[in-house]
Amino acid sequence: MTPTSLPGPVGAGAPRRRLRIGIGGMAIESSEFCPHRSSYEDFRVTRGADLLARYTWTRPDDGLAPLVEWVPLVHAVALPGGPVVRETFERIRDELVTRVRDAAPLDGLVYDIHGAMSVVGLTDAEAELTAAVREAAGPDTLISAAMDLHGNVSHDFARHLDLLTAHRLAPHEDAWETRERAARKLVERLATGAGRPHRAWVQVPVLLPGEKTSTRLEPAKSLYGSLADVEARDGICDAAIWVGYAWADEPRCRAAVVVTGDDADLALEQAGALARRYWEARHDFTFVGPTGQADECIAAAVASTARPFLISDSGDNPTAGGAGDLAYMLSRLLADDDLAAGRVTALHPGIHDPAALAACFAAGTGAEVTLKVGGHVSAGSGVHAEPCELAGEVVSLQTLGGVRAAAVRHGGVTAVLTERRTPFHTRADFGELDPLGYDLVVVKIGYLEPELYDMAADWLLALTPGGVDQDLLRLGHHHVARPLYPFDDEGFEDPGTVPVLL
Repeated sequence: MTPTSLPGPVGAGAPRRRLRIGIGGMAIESSEFCPHRSSYEDFRVTRGADLLARYTWTRPDDGLAPLVEWVPLVHAVALPGGPVVRETFERIRDELVTRVRDAAPLDGLVYDIHGAMSVVGLTDAEAELTAAVREAAGPDTLISAAMDLHGNVSHDFARHLDLLTAHRLAPHEDAWETRERAARKLVERLATGAGRPHRAWVQVPVLLPGEKTSTRLEPAKSLYGSLADVEARDGICDAAIWVGYAWADEPRCRAAVVVTGDDADLALEQAGALARRYWEARHDFTFVGPTGQADECIAAAVASTARPFLISDSGDNPTAGGAGDLAYMLSRLLADDDLAAGRVTALHPGIHDPAALAACFAAGTGAEVTLKVGGHVSAGSGVHAEPCELAGEVVSLQTLGGVRAAAVRHGGVTAVLTERRTPFHTRADFGELDPLGYDLVVVKIGYLEPELYDMAADWLLALTPGGVDQDLLRLGHHHVARPLYPFDDEGFEDPGTVPVLL
């Protein structure tokens, strides 16, 4: 008997034993163009009951409970940022591997990762992590990976997995649904004795930012919308497309397709069809919203009657891997006459600067301060990393989700400074500051998350500089495998979209 098959009854009416399925992983999205370095303190690490509580399908009242004994291992997740320092990666990897080995034998493992982790000194961090997990789990344990569609899927990484799937929506409104799909499909295969499926894998030589591949728009909308139909075919278990992660500079960075199923020929056929469709649509991907340079976006927002008018400071988006400390957009807001004079108001939250934040708390609400804002992490990293002078009144001091934040107003511009890299995606993230009370709201983000999208009377995506610059050609990739669109649009006599079985 192997761990992948349920034991038969030992007597009339005897129950089958419950499957033992581990849960663990390490998840972060890492921009190699960001000067930030992700350390152990950046990760939220959960174990035991806290880890099981992350998911709804591990609850005792879920339908899987009679079938599965969930074994919590360790899970570490961090806000996107710069590459992970080697010591942090090895510390988390070693704990995960040790816990997998100590929990053996496991029938299965739900592997909750991202897919775009970069580690200082490694070229394919997820492949190294997954190889170690596979060795610890043994060849008979089925591993089912739940991933972000912005992950990278190299052959060396994917060959260690038995099932792998990704989000089908960007923005990722289905992130938890993806994890549940990975878990339930794993249980289904184990409980029925279906075992290890065939996996048809292929990469596509296209690398685009998430802001050009949102499933709100074509062609991504139809491409991802077709996956459920592929999955519904007899002989197919799952179908997934990854757009890749554009702000890492590694050979694995590109789009990928994986179709899993019991019918190997059908899996190959469907994977090839999806890869060809993606390749043929490469010129059709466009930004999820209207774009412009920073000053163009500010001028258009000031002149508009739509309120609030949202602007994405896309190049320094911390939830894509940006440092979150660039004051470039703040300097451009202060340079606008209407905003500086207070004839138009703007709220610009999320500039990471612990020193400036501390000065505001020391001064107190109502105090006048003169600060050098920004560049705390990015100093010396290149153009636009210099701090911006901000003189004004401290109008708010608050703690948001455990992170201290201070708001300073100069003329019509209110800048929110934070002690840690902090996203502002929901109304609650703003705390006592009401974004609906301002003419403009400038947020460090790419495409707008659902609450921001619903809040915006109108919006623009500013093509600003930073570690997640939307203009990939000016970032300076040197290690991606070429030819690769959009870096090249020639030399593709054979784009190599023929899948293989892993």
